[in-house]
Amino acid sequence: MSAYVHDTQYFTRRTAVLAAIIALHVLILYALATGLMQKAIKLAAPPIQTQIVRQVHKHLPPPPPPPPQLVQQQVQVPPPIIQINVPADQSRAITVTKHVVRAPPAPPPAPPAVYTPLSEGRDFPNTQNYYPQSSMRLGEQGTAIVQVCVGANGRLTSAPHLVRSSGSPRLDRAALRYARATSGHWVPEKRNGVPMNYCGQLPIKFRLNDF
Repeated sequence: MSAYVHDTQYFTRRTAVLAAIIALHVLILYALATGLMQKAIKLAAPPIQTQIVRQVHKHLPPPPPPPPQLVQQQVQVPPPIIQINVPADQSRAITVTKHVVRAPPAPPPAPPAVYTPLSEGRDFPNTQNYYPQSSMRLGEQGTAIVQVCVGANGRLTSAPHLVRSSGSPRLDRAALRYARATSGHWVPEKRNGVPMNYCGQLPIKFRLNDF
């Protein structure tokens, strides 16, 4: 019994909804047919009005005139006149006094230096004592030139060396031995009496006819 009541209520509600939908469609069709819908649309939305706006041309004022150009006037100022009073007698106005500065007298010239050349001293060795016996047997003879440097004490300051050969190696070696033997037997060169160092060339001769 309850099921039947429930079904009856369901069908009643459904029938009412369908009836409402059908009534709404009928109302819309009636409105369209009678023109009520167009009146409602006209009342809801007012008609669109168009208005033509004319363009207004603004008249701008003319630009201002340019400023006048100023012309700079040059004023010529004459140069000042300067008068200088010069005395007629200039010799009295200016007096020049000359002072002659005499140079000191030149010193007297130095006396010329007095040189005493290098010379052989006492017990100076003899060249014949250094003549090689083999050279004498072979007949070798000649002159060798040796460079020697003598100090203020009469001794050699460096080892002598051969400047020019005699033509024989044996005689050249004998000349060097002889030059070394002269150390301490020289009288040194002097300048104004003061001993000085000296370097020079010493010729050493070997001759067979000196015997």
